[in-house]
Formats: sequence, C-alpha cells, structure tokens
Amino acid sequence: MVMATVINPYTVILLLIIAFSLIAVLTSIRIVPQKTAFIIERLGKYRATLEAGFHLLIPLIDRVAYRHTLKEQAIDVPPQACITKDNIAVEVDGILYMMVVDPQRASYGINNYQFAAVQLAQTTMRSVMGKLDLDRTFEERETINSVIVDAVDKASDPWGVKVTRYEVKNIMPPPSIKDAMEKQMRAEREKRAEIAVSEGDRQARINRAEGEKREMIARSEGEKQRRINEAEGRAIEIERVAQATALGIRQIASAINEKGGVDAVNLRIAEQYLQEFGKLAKTNNSVIIPSNLSDIAGMIAAAKTVISQGSAAENPPTPPRA
Repeated sequence: MVMATVINPYTVILLLIIAFSLIAVLTSIRIVPQKTAFIIERLGKYRATLEAGFHLLIPLIDRVAYRHTLKEQAIDVPPQACITKDNIAVEVDGILYMMVVDPQRASYGINNYQFAAVQLAQTTMRSVMGKLDLDRTFEERETINSVIVDAVDKASDPWGVKVTRYEVKNIMPPPSIKDAMEKQMRAEREKRAEIAVSEGDRQARINRAEGEKREMIARSEGEKQRRINEAEGRAIEIERVAQATALGIRQIASAINEKGGVDAVNLRIAEQYLQEFGKLAKTNNSVIIPSNLSDIAGMIAAAKTVISQGSAAENPPTPPRA
C-alpha cells in the first residue's frame, strides 16, 4: 500500500519567505575595497558614494551603478601620425597618468573618461607637434609633456579626473629621415672628433712651448747665478790675495827694519838679478854679457837707497824736545 505525502502549503510559503529573505540580505551587503568607490542609485537616481568599508543597501531599491578605482592609472596612448612644422610625418605615442578625484562626476560627467582623455591627448599632441621642427621635437619633450598635461587636466576637470603627468615614449620619423639624421649625427661626431684631436695637438704644442720657455728661464737663472757666484768668488779671491800681499809686505817691511834686514834684502836682490839674467841667456842662442859688470852693484845700491828712503818715511825722526 503506497502512502501519499501531503505537503503543507504553509511550509512551502515559509521556505520561500526564508529563501527570499536570505537572498535579500546577501544582496544588500556591500564591502568596498580600499582605494575604491561605489556609486549607489536608488530607483535610478543617484543616492550616495560608498567608500572603503562595510555597507548595507535596500534590496530591489538600491543598486551599485558604477565602480571606480581611486588609484593613479597609467593609460597607454596609441601611436598617431603627426605633421611637424617642416612638413615631416612622425609617429608619436605616450603614456597618460590620471586618477579619479570625484567618483560622482566621473560617473555622470562623461560616458568614458579614459577614452575621452586619450583622444584629447592625441589631438593636443598633433597641435603641439605642428608648431615644432623635427629637430626640436627631440629636444622639447618636457615642453610637449607639460602642454598636454595642462590641456587634458583643464578639460577633464568637469569629469572629476585629475591628470598628473604625460610622458612621450617614442618619436618615430620615416626611414628616409632617420637615415639622413644618422648621417648627420655621424658627420657631427666625426667633426667633434677632429676638433678634439686638433685641440689636443694645440694644447700639446702649447705645453711643449711652455716647458721649453720655463727650461730656458731656469737655465738663464742658473747661468746668471753661476756667474754671480764666480764673480763673488773672484772678488773674494782678489780681496784675500790683496790682504795676503799687504800682510806680506808689512812683514817684509818689519823684517827690513830689524838688525841685518838691509843686508838680507841686498842679498835677495842680487840672487834674483842673477837668476833672471841666467833665464834670459837660456832663451837665446847667443850669450848676453852686460857691458858693465858693475851694474849689479849699482842695482843693489839703488835698491838699498829705495829701501832706506822707505824706512825713513815710515819711521820719521823724532823732533828734538825743547
């Protein structure tokens, strides 16, 4: 015999109510991560902005309409063709850095702020590149970045977005222009190398000339000092010889005044006369004989007279006392 199970309709209703309540509770709980903001709409109208933390919503009435990250975002700007002032087509790409500062305006101020910011950056890039020559585009990267940041940040202010910076990644000219630029750079490097070599040779010559000049000055100074030293040495030598001669003469004069000094002088004079006469005779083939042999005695007498007069001059007679 099969027993039929009768389901109580109240039990079914109770189970449905419990399930519905559980689903409602689960759908009403919202946990917002750090650096994230949720935009809540109630019946299709903006209600609140939920920040990081735990929040409860009214089921079937409140819903999360938008989710925004408050972190700084790096958005790649695709390459685009730009015409420079000198009519050269180049491709330029970059990176745009931005962050959401007002989630409400970022949700309702524009449909897609990232797409709008990229498009605005590209149009501003074309405008800036059209004002610069190709050579200046590589030098004015900072200026280009600054102009794009100012333009995009000013336009994105109603969107609740702040543009922090923009960086140009690559500036790619056509292959023909690139080859010409490489040749120009090669020629410039060769020019710089030649200038560096010439400057080095010039400096080397200057250094050598300066060294030779200093060497000549040092030599002249040394020669001057040598001559001064030699002159001082000769002067001192002459002075010493004169002092020695004077001392010898004074000693001779003193010896002459002593007893037997005059006879010693006469003998010395006679010896020197005979020695000099003998030398004179040796230098010639002929023999020289004085015409008057009494000249020797005369010379001795004359020398004796000179010596006697000198002694009298040095030792004048004492006047008689009154």
